[in-house]
Amino acid sequence: MEKEAGPVTAGARFDDPWDDVPAPGRGERDGAGGPVAAGEPGGERTAPGAAEIYREVHGSAAFREVRRRYRRFVFPAALAFLLWYLAYVVAATTAPGLMARPVAGALNVAMAAGLGQFLTTFLLTWAYARHARLRRDRAALDLRWETQEMTRGAVR
Repeated sequence: MEKEAGPVTAGARFDDPWDDVPAPGRGERDGAGGPVAAGEPGGERTAPGAAEIYREVHGSAAFREVRRRYRRFVFPAALAFLLWYLAYVVAATTAPGLMARPVAGALNVAMAAGLGQFLTTFLLTWAYARHARLRRDRAALDLRWETQEMTRGAVR
């Protein structure tokens, strides 16, 4: 980037679209165009800082509910998939006769179970996305909106 834009603009940009709220002392101006230092009169905050806001949100009932919904789906699903995968690996190594048994034509048990692994992965991905969309996304977006509003009030 330095070759294209020069050494001055090669650093962090203050108008980064992914940075909703600038960090304290970053991107703020003191009226003369210079950044406000944390110890200067213009740099002091009367509202709670971002750390306090995030601690408050982390302890809120809404945040705990989003985490509870996430965990109630992810932990059982991950455990089930891990057990299914380990059963496939153990069966492949300890029961080669069973895995070599033909199912249909050239398709044997091992190949059917291997294809089942792929199918399970896609089904689990679909189920996770559906669960997130129906059970968590709205609550998480509301929580994020509330946090952003609280943070914007703290930065000003």
